[in-house]
Amino acid sequence: MTEIVAPVVVLGDEGSSPSDWLALLKPRVMTLVVFTGWIGMVLAPGHLHPVLAFTAVLCIAIGAGAAGAINMWYDRDIDAVMHRTAKRPIPAGRIAPEEALGFGVALAVGSVVVMGLATNVVAAVALAGSIAFYVFVYTMWLKRLTPQNIVIGGAAGAFPPLIGWAAVTGGTAILPLLMFAIVFFWTPPHFWSLALYANADYTRAGVPMLPVVRGGRETRRQIVIYTLLLVPITLAPWALNLTGAVYGLTAAVMGLGFLVHVRRVFRDQDGAGITLNRDAPARASFKFSILYLFVLFGALAVDRFVG
Repeated sequence: MTEIVAPVVVLGDEGSSPSDWLALLKPRVMTLVVFTGWIGMVLAPGHLHPVLAFTAVLCIAIGAGAAGAINMWYDRDIDAVMHRTAKRPIPAGRIAPEEALGFGVALAVGSVVVMGLATNVVAAVALAGSIAFYVFVYTMWLKRLTPQNIVIGGAAGAFPPLIGWAAVTGGTAILPLLMFAIVFFWTPPHFWSLALYANADYTRAGVPMLPVVRGGRETRRQIVIYTLLLVPITLAPWALNLTGAVYGLTAAVMGLGFLVHVRRVFRDQDGAGITLNRDAPARASFKFSILYLFVLFGALAVDRFVG
C-alpha cells in the first residue's frame, strides 16, 4: 500500500471553536450509540435512579465521543486526503493533533471512572472494552490492514446495549446479547453501502475497504449475505418470546424494507460489476439502514411498555 502524505496544516489565528471540539466526538455516530445504550437500560429488569440512569447514558455518549476523537487523531493523515473528511478539525488545522488526543484520552478515562462510580464495575469494564476495541482493534489495527475491518470492528459499536443493560443489572442476558448481534450484523451492510459511493475517497487514501480491494460486485454480494443473516437475528427476540407482537411485526416489516433496498443495491451494476446509477441505491440503502436501526430498537422499547 502506498504511503499517505498528508498536507501540512497550520493552526489559524482564530483557533478552534466549541463546534470543532464537538465535531471531534462524531455526534452523528454518537446519537445511534446513545440510543441503543438507552434502550438496553429501558429493557433491563430492575430499577436505576433517574439521576444515575442519566449519568450512565452520558457516560456512554462521552465514551463513544472519546473513541471518535482518538480515531480522528490517529486517522488525521487519511482524513486529510479524503473529500468526505478533509474539513474535520484536525486536518483543517483548527485543532492540534496532540490536543485532540489529550481531549479524547481524558474523556475516555473520565467516562469509565464515572460509570463505575455511578453504576457498577461490569458496566464500566464493558464501556472501557468498547472504547479500547474501537481505538486499538479497529482504528489502529484492522482499518488499514484488511477489507474485513468493518466486520470485526463492528463489535465496538455493538457494545452499548450490553453496557446499558449491565448498568441496571450488573450482568447480561440473552436479550442484550441478541441486541449486540443485531448491531454487529447490521454494521457491514450499513457501512459497505457508504463505502460503495465513497470508494474514490478510500482508494485515494489507501484504505483497504471492501470495494477498494474486492470491487463493487463482491461488495454488493456481501451486503446481501449480511442482510440475509441480519433479518432472522432481528426476529429472534420475538421467536424466543423475549418480546411481543409489536416488536415482531416491526422487525418483519423493516427487515423486508431493508431487503428491498439491498436488492436495489445488488441490481445497480452491469455484468462486470460497474455501477449503473451513480450509487444512488447505495446512498438510499445507507440512509434507510440508519432509520432501520432506530425504528427496530425503538420498537423494543414500545413493545416493553405495551407489554
